[in-house]
Parts: sequence; C-alpha cells; structure tokens
Amino acid sequence: QVQLVESGGGLVQPGGSLRLSCVASGSIFSIYRMVWYRQAPGKQRELVAAITSGGSTNYPDSVKGRFTISGDIPKNTVYLQMNNLKPEDTAVYYCYADLRLRIGSRGDYWGQGTQVTVSS
Repeated sequence: QVQLVESGGGLVQPGGSLRLSCVASGSIFSIYRMVWYRQAPGKQRELVAAITSGGSTNYPDSVKGRFTISGDIPKNTVYLQMNNLKPEDTAVYYCYADLRLRIGSRGDYWGQGTQVTVSS
C-alpha cells in the first residue's frame, strides 16, 4: 500500500556532492517523520538525518555541517544534500517514514536503498 523510492545515489570522488531523494506514495494520510539511514558492509545501520512534519531536524556529529535534510511533506518527499563526501560515507542509504495510512494504523516503512560510493 505504501512505497518509498530512493534515487540519486552513485559514485562520487572525495569532496564531491550528491543529492538523494525519497518519495513516498500510496494511501498515506499523514507523515510524522522521515529519516535517512545508511548501512556500510559489516556495520550496523545508522541514522544519518531526520526531519519531522514540523520541520525539526537531527544529525549525528559524523555528518553535521556536511549533510542537510529537507522535506516537502505535503508532497511526501524528502531530500538529503550531501557535501564534502568522504570515503567513510560509502554505504547503502535507506529512506524511512513514520506515517499513518488513510485507512489503517500508523507504522514504519522503508525504501529499498540506494548505493553511495565515495572513491577516487
């Protein structure tokens, strides 16, 4: 009933930039929070950036000042602008949404992920 589709990943050199997009579609009544996570090989999934329906944002220290999350909540879309990318940013990036369906309950939804590789 709900799909989250990420796009914008790819290969970039250290110091470069990428912009990820995530669009949620389906029978959505309201989105409360959208979050970008990432998972590198052999590591746990970690939060990269979060935004609430009220516009509050949250970042871990590892990306603060380099990554910016923004959202067009009425359009069920969230973006992640990533600047000054480092090799350690290499991971699969996942979009997550905490939302309520038009008919149904509130729940957690995930995208399929998009690969970001930072390498020279």
